[in-house]
Amino acid sequence: MTPDLMEAGAQRLASYRERTASVVDGEQVYFGQGVALYVDEITVSFDGFRALNRLSLTIDVGELRCIIGPNGAGKTTMMDCITGKTRPDSGTVFFGSNVDLLRLSEPQIAQIGVGRKFQKPTVYEQLSVFENLELALKADRRVRAALFHRLSGEQLARIEEVLLLIHLKDAAQRTAGLLSHGQKQWLEIGMLLMQDPKLLLLDEPVAGMTDEETERTAELFLTLEGQHSLVVVEHDMKFVDQLTQGRKKVTVLHEGSVLAEGLLSEVQANEKVVEVYLGR
Repeated sequence: MTPDLMEAGAQRLASYRERTASVVDGEQVYFGQGVALYVDEITVSFDGFRALNRLSLTIDVGELRCIIGPNGAGKTTMMDCITGKTRPDSGTVFFGSNVDLLRLSEPQIAQIGVGRKFQKPTVYEQLSVFENLELALKADRRVRAALFHRLSGEQLARIEEVLLLIHLKDAAQRTAGLLSHGQKQWLEIGMLLMQDPKLLLLDEPVAGMTDEETERTAELFLTLEGQHSLVVVEHDMKFVDQLTQGRKKVTVLHEGSVLAEGLLSEVQANEKVVEVYLGR
């Protein structure tokens, strides 16, 4: 990691820790006692199938949490509930210590500081990398404001910082459609970062990446740790190992509930986990 990147990361970490609230429709979000996300006994059923079964989960401020589990374990449904796409039958989902996400719409949840990345990258392929990041800036998007908008020095500096973070500084003027699959994934992550989310939900972010791209993505996420809370849903155990570094908690989902939590080595040795997921 370069000194410039380390310095930028340290500055953003200090800024992040100083921020205690954000606002949506006049309501402030407080991160008391270090909790960014609190999911308590949420249950979701589809046509008699229980996708989530009294699922409970807590993510701390600045934490990087990997969530693993077999197909059908409820990982995507969990993220749908957090982001407002699916309303649970019962249970609660709080952002910070006081905001009930189940009362907010999807746009409000995004506005208040929850960003989500799906498996397939979605970028404006006809525009340059720089233009994609510019469009993602937090700004007034009304027609008049857009027509007369000019980037401020602070906005330009922010785009440059994100370009460096996502390893695309040398590709800033490249058309996004010409990027590799991995680079498009990085660009979409960069677009989320332009919104300055406090919580990032990342669904299989290294699917289809080369080994080198996967390693760079791990480096990126480790740089973001502490500045943002990250929830990474992933099947690639090598990537999970790179992220957790033998010291971070991993959560295993099965049949809509938490089956096990602990260090990666601990859950890999758990007989129930081995039986339902690891297949050994």
